[in-house]
Amino acid sequence: MKFTTNLKAFSIVFYTTFFALLSQLVLSLPLTDKRDVFVPRIITPDASTVWHSGEIQTVTWDISDAPQNITNSIGFILLRAGEISTPVILADNFNILDAQVNLTVPNVLTRDDFSIVLFGDSGNFSPQFTIVGKF
Repeated sequence: MKFTTNLKAFSIVFYTTFFALLSQLVLSLPLTDKRDVFVPRIITPDASTVWHSGEIQTVTWDISDAPQNITNSIGFILLRAGEISTPVILADNFNILDAQVNLTVPNVLTRDDFSIVLFGDSGNFSPQFTIVGKF
């Protein structure tokens, strides 16, 4: 009986120590894979931008730090008014690595708190800017 009790105690201590050391080894391994979520900085429009309804404008973003493997390279751009994302799709079905896309500015009421949301791997916002509407 004493042998069985000592064997159980030894097994518990052995396996506890083994898994504790193994978990430390796993946690100390470096994470070498770069994440493939790409959040490009929007260059234009910026805070000084003024668009006019009906014009063709170009949205540009920085791709200098793009990872090699992007989860979703097909992009689209939505218009945002103040704190509300509108259902207005300004551009879609473009490659996020193109770094720019042309769009037609929609007919909206004049406001100075518009921004665009660039979607691809993630959604990121431009600074707020002005659109002068035809109304």
